[in-house]
Amino acid sequence: MVYMRSHRIMRLVVTGALSAACMLGIVACSSSSSTASSGVAATVNGTEISEQTVTDFVQNFRETQGLTDEDTWGKWMAKSSMTPSQVRDQIIDYFVGIDLTRQAAEENGVSVSDEDVDAQVASMKANYSDDDAWQSALKQAGTTEEGYRDSVRNAMLENALKEKVTAESTAGASDEELLTYAQQYARSFSGAKKSSHILFASDDSDTAQKVLDQINSGQISFEDAAKEYSIDTASAQDGGNVGWDLLNRFVQPYTDALTNLDKGQVSDLVMSDYGIHIIKCTDVYEAPDEVTEIDQVPVELIDYIRKMVESNNETQAYKQWMADYKEKATIEKTDMPSGLPYDVDMSKYPASDSTTLMPGNGTSSSGDQSSSQSTDGASSTDGTTGTQGEASSSSSSSADASTSSTN
Repeated sequence: MVYMRSHRIMRLVVTGALSAACMLGIVACSSSSSTASSGVAATVNGTEISEQTVTDFVQNFRETQGLTDEDTWGKWMAKSSMTPSQVRDQIIDYFVGIDLTRQAAEENGVSVSDEDVDAQVASMKANYSDDDAWQSALKQAGTTEEGYRDSVRNAMLENALKEKVTAESTAGASDEELLTYAQQYARSFSGAKKSSHILFASDDSDTAQKVLDQINSGQISFEDAAKEYSIDTASAQDGGNVGWDLLNRFVQPYTDALTNLDKGQVSDLVMSDYGIHIIKCTDVYEAPDEVTEIDQVPVELIDYIRKMVESNNETQAYKQWMADYKEKATIEKTDMPSGLPYDVDMSKYPASDSTTLMPGNGTSSSGDQSSSQSTDGASSTDGTTGTQGEASSSSSSSADASTSSTN
């Protein structure tokens, strides 16, 4: 349902898998060779993480954040209550996590095909008008297409591994859990609106007006009109139903029109980038003072809660599984060599009470990258936001690489 997505290039870059690639350190896109960076930073079951890999990441982060000169970099670390050694440790931990994921995936027979990676990259690339726009977005995010492809593969591999190792251990959401969350979320759901629409081509205003007049005069029901006239085939056969606004991100003209409708009301013609809409508000949820049963909350919202709970349960199960896997691994870190390009004398910069941390710090060193990626990210990997898929991914810490594109 393309009318439900409003693509903004930098939003996709910053919050999608490009962000995971560059700001969370899956790839490093610039190289700052030095003698100090020529050694090994760590090994994971014998697999080496080069000092150059760590240095490239730090230097790339500095470049994308405007921290290239020593003074600015030193002040940033002081404000973040960090030292060069701590920065190095965090980045090493991140790459340790990636290597653990890759090794665990291989041991468990989990892999990701080139075709699947290509499809995800193509899906993200399709959001841009041409290759120049795509390359510009990659550059602004501090990565390359090859680097982005690696980040996509890593995210997809972890998702596949998570699904396999938690398939039998993760229980579905119980009624008790659903009720607990429903009680917590009911008030935030209050006022949510459910709607249907009929979509016409931008140059078909005459037909749109004719159908609107027929609906208003009672000659045809809204649902039948949607089935007969709407060019949005995804919703047409369901009477134009596009669900609750809380679980979707509509384009602004749609949102504005729906805001002004009460239950049962039909809008005038609404223009958007996707065509001409006739919108009907089919329901408005008013939360009760107290939720004692889950059927007091609309089934779609309960399904949303169910997916969120199950995703959280899966993520926690995977974190524990990966923590156990890491415990059995042989991980060795080397001491930080002198002369690294990001090493500065921190005695020049007074420590701060700020707790701002290096990107990548939110990523568990146990290899659970999913908790640090945005739902888009995850979904991350296709870079698009669906309808209800976006709502669930935004509340879940796991990256859902299977989130479908609604293009």
